[in-house]
Amino acid sequence: MSKLKIQIVASMALGVLSLVSGLFSHLALTDIYHSEADVSLEWRIVQLSALVILTFIVTTLFTLIRVWKALP
Repeated sequence: MSKLKIQIVASMALGVLSLVSGLFSHLALTDIYHSEADVSLEWRIVQLSALVILTFIVTTLFTLIRVWKALP
C-alpha cells in the first residue's frame, strides 16, 4: 500500500476515534457541570479528547496537502 493510502486510512481512523472521543468528552463535561465529587478523571478525558482531535486535524491537513500535490 502506498504512503498516501496509509495516510488516508490513518486520517479516517482518527476521524472515527475523534467522534467517539467527542462523545466521551460530552459525557465527561456533563459530569463536571453537575458538580460531581471528584472530576479529575473527567478532566483527563477532556484533555485526551482534545489531543485526539488535534492529532486528527494535523494528520488530515498533511494528508490533504499530499493529495493536492499528487493531483495533475
